[in-house]
Amino acid sequence: MNQDNQGFLRNNRLQLSQVTVGQQLPDWSLEPLLGMTPPDLLEQQGKPMLILFFSLGCPGCLGRAIPYANRMVFENKDWLDVIGIHSNFNGMDFSEQKFQDAKDELFIRFPFFRDYNYDTTFLNYGAGGTPHWILVDQFGVVQYSIFGSDPNNALLRLEYVLNEVKLKL
Repeated sequence: MNQDNQGFLRNNRLQLSQVTVGQQLPDWSLEPLLGMTPPDLLEQQGKPMLILFFSLGCPGCLGRAIPYANRMVFENKDWLDVIGIHSNFNGMDFSEQKFQDAKDELFIRFPFFRDYNYDTTFLNYGAGGTPHWILVDQFGVVQYSIFGSDPNNALLRLEYVLNEVKLKL
């Protein structure tokens, strides 16, 4: 590969579908939101982490996924960290006030950040849409990745895997 191609690949923001179950979670590209600075991924190790990709324009996110993530924080804060990544693969921008209103109205209990350039981490992590969940163990290894918010499918499966991770602690 010539030098020009190597430079392009190094500077390209997208390296699609880097997430593999059983492998280390690759670094994320997040922007600050509501005065919160995105954490360094290495600082998140030590506790399992549930990542929620969501969008304020997604009815399933607002009606089921965010309430579920809030419940996970409330019930499991002693052993589980929950992080939200607002991703907008449609490219629609939301104001800081819209995020603050959503945080207040939905009683969002977990820190959340804006995905770089609307969807960089979303694409790099191979998310299927919003909501999309990724569960990482206390060592930063991906344990599960699933799209959806149906309580009898995605959320039920996620609950089973969360219980398995908790049993291993």
